[in-house]
Parts: sequence; structure tokens; C-alpha cells
Amino acid sequence: MIIYNVTTKVNWPIHDDWLRWMEHEHIPKILETGCFFENRILRLLEIDEEEGPTYAIQYYAFNKADYRGYIEQHAALFRQEIDQKWGDQIIAFRSVMEVLH
Repeated sequence: MIIYNVTTKVNWPIHDDWLRWMEHEHIPKILETGCFFENRILRLLEIDEEEGPTYAIQYYAFNKADYRGYIEQHAALFRQEIDQKWGDQIIAFRSVMEVLH
């Protein structure tokens, strides 16, 4: 199994709107691609939240081919949508992990 992880620091003024948008619009659209079968939203703890909270959004794919399909066919459009909607009010980085056990 592959986990595609997007860690995002969100400025406080947009936090509630961003989280609602993620839960009700953005994540469902990503799952509709069929590349991932599940997701989780996690909030990082014990870190500096002066400027805003940090979240890890995890998307679960059955294999690398499903993940690669997302990256090659869908990721650019979703990243563009995020940039247009939230601009510099969020900072995100992405990582990919393989579940071994």
C-alpha cells in the first residue's frame, strides 16, 4: 500500500473555510479519481501554531501504479486549484510512503 501525504500549514484567518473545503470539496474530488481508496485528515500536535495549525492529509492507494496515475493525470490540476483558491495563505509539501507491515 502507498500513502500519499500532503502536509499543510494553514493561516488562522482561513483555517475554518480551508478545512471545510478540504472535507466537502477537495478530498471527495481526489477520491473520485479512483486512484485512492481512502483518506485521513490528521492535525499535527506539539508544534508552533502561532501562524496557524498544520495538517497531514493522507491518501491511500493500493499500489504505486495507482499513485503514479494520480500524479500523471490529476495532480497538476488539483495543485493549480489550491494555488488559485488559497494562494500564499497555506504552505504545503508532499511525501510518499510505502506501508511495509
